[in-house]
Amino acid sequence: METRLINEQSLMIYFDNEITKDTYNKVNKLVQYIKEQNHKEIIDIVPSYRAILISFDNTSIDGTKLIENLELNQFNDSESNQLQQRKVVTIPVVYGEEFGPDLEEVASSNQLTTDEVIQIHTQQPYLIYMLGFMPGFPYLGGLDERIHTPRRSEPRVKIEAGSVGIANNQTGLYPLDSPGGWQIIGRTPLKVFDLDREPMTIYEAGDYIQFKAITQDEFEQIQADINAGNFELDKWVTYDNEY
Repeated sequence: METRLINEQSLMIYFDNEITKDTYNKVNKLVQYIKEQNHKEIIDIVPSYRAILISFDNTSIDGTKLIENLELNQFNDSESNQLQQRKVVTIPVVYGEEFGPDLEEVASSNQLTTDEVIQIHTQQPYLIYMLGFMPGFPYLGGLDERIHTPRRSEPRVKIEAGSVGIANNQTGLYPLDSPGGWQIIGRTPLKVFDLDREPMTIYEAGDYIQFKAITQDEFEQIQADINAGNFELDKWVTYDNEY
């Protein structure tokens, strides 16, 4: 673990160089450790794959003193063998055709059929390492190497909100309309980010996303339920235990 002052108002705490679930768990554990200390000078704590950004009020404390007060030498980053509850949000997705125009490209570049790509993409939950790029955009870990695919050589000017994509060794979904270069393989009818909702996103860093293949008819029905205010998101959220 390495601590470094970035400027007069922020510092970074770095863990291992590798992006792994174990490293992320250490990051998350340290975030909780710092929050429990309740330092009033801290303005914000932002975790990422292997680091934590801490913003602080430098009129109340300087960075060197804050690092000392954090008592990082007392932090135990060893893995716990106790069961921990995880939140899994199921994201229904229509794959291919106009909803996933790059599905065939992902399949052909990996010598797979489109059905095989879908099966691989939906076979396991993905840990949300962080939200970034735009509000509610989840960076997910654990994409099977069989469907790793480079970004598009020519990014699209507009990608529809809800689009699910692959870029190299990552998968994610666009919560809003946006330009982008990810390979788009499907789309969800869920509104995963909404300024008028509290909380605004249906997931957060540390949760898991499980993609589920649906038909176009099911897509349209879910969309209609959402528009009518009849969609029950809780039915798509589960909790289970993991070590």
